[in-house]
Amino acid sequence: MLPCLDEAPRIGGLIATLQSLHPGVDILVVDDGSTDETAEVASAAGAAVIRLPYNLGYGAALQTGYKYALEQGYDRLVQMDGDGQHPPDEVGTLLELLDGGEVDLAVGSRFLGRADYRIPRSRRVGIRMFAWLTSRLAGQCITDPTSGLQAMNRRMLSFYQQDFYPWDYPDADMLLRVHYAGFRFREVPVVMKGGPPGKSMHSGLRPIYYVYKLMLSLFLTWLSGMGRGRG
Repeated sequence: MLPCLDEAPRIGGLIATLQSLHPGVDILVVDDGSTDETAEVASAAGAAVIRLPYNLGYGAALQTGYKYALEQGYDRLVQMDGDGQHPPDEVGTLLELLDGGEVDLAVGSRFLGRADYRIPRSRRVGIRMFAWLTSRLAGQCITDPTSGLQAMNRRMLSFYQQDFYPWDYPDADMLLRVHYAGFRFREVPVVMKGGPPGKSMHSGLRPIYYVYKLMLSLFLTWLSGMGRGRG
C-alpha cells in the first residue's frame, strides 16, 4: 500500500519495481488529493487506486488503505511511501519477520546499522529525542519511531482502522498505543533513501505543530496506558 501526494514522476517506476521483485503482489495506491497525474500513472502501471476527494493527510490516506485491506480480506499489508524513500527490495525483509509469527507489526529502522542514513541535524536530533522518550515509555528500545515502512497482520489492521488513528502524523504515539494494547512489534534494520529534494511533510511551520502534537499525544497515550495498569 502506497499513500501518495503528487508523486506522478516516481510512482510508475516504483510500482514496476515492486511487480518485478514480488510477482503477483497486489498494489494499492491511495492518492491523497494529488494535483498531478499520480492516480492515472499508478492505474496505468497496474495498481489499484483509491482517490481521496482532497488532501486529507498522511494518516487518513494510510487508514483508507487499512480499511480497504480489511474489506478485501487481506491477512497482511506492507505500507511504504510513494516518493521512493523506501526501497522495494526491503519489503521481503519486513515480511520475513512478520511471517515468522513472532510479531504483529514489523517496523523498518534506518538507524540499526545497515547504512548511514543522512538527514539534517535538526531532524536527526528530533528523531533521537522521540526515540528516547518512546523507548522509556514503552519499556523497549525503539530507534526509528517515525518510520513509515511497516508490515502488519490482520489483527494490526483491525487495530489501526479505529477512530483514534491520527489523520495527520501517525508516528511514535501509535507505537506506544500498539505496546499498551498488547501487540508485539519489533524493528528490523533496513536501508532507506533520502526523499525528493524540496518535498517533505515537515516543511514550513509544520515541524512546530508536529512536535507539539506528538508530545501531547505521547503524554495522553501514556496516561491511558497507565490507567490500564501498563507503563
